[in-house]
Amino acid sequence: MRFFGLKTCDTCRKALKSLQAAGFTPEIIDVRADGVSAADLAKIVDEFGEKAINRASTTWRGLSDEEKSGAPLALLAAHPTLMKRPVIEADGVWTIGWKADAQAVHLGE
Repeated sequence: MRFFGLKTCDTCRKALKSLQAAGFTPEIIDVRADGVSAADLAKIVDEFGEKAINRASTTWRGLSDEEKSGAPLALLAAHPTLMKRPVIEADGVWTIGWKADAQAVHLGE
């Protein structure tokens, strides 16, 4: 299991705590500190398209209109913190966010 998130993100901390309590030990990739490989970014955009971009983020609000009109892959490559978080990959299954649907996939709830 791989966990893409930010150390400072409350949702990421909550998700990680739940996963660890359920017995998982995910490989944690901090999108700001560690970066995200081009292959992983491409897969995330393939899986989620526009939904991979967190349009409520401080980073998004700081972009120009021209930057906002860019392709999701280019935006995430330039600004990894724009990624909606957490993104979790487990056995080839990808989820984004930590709502009931993602929890059901990873925790069986």
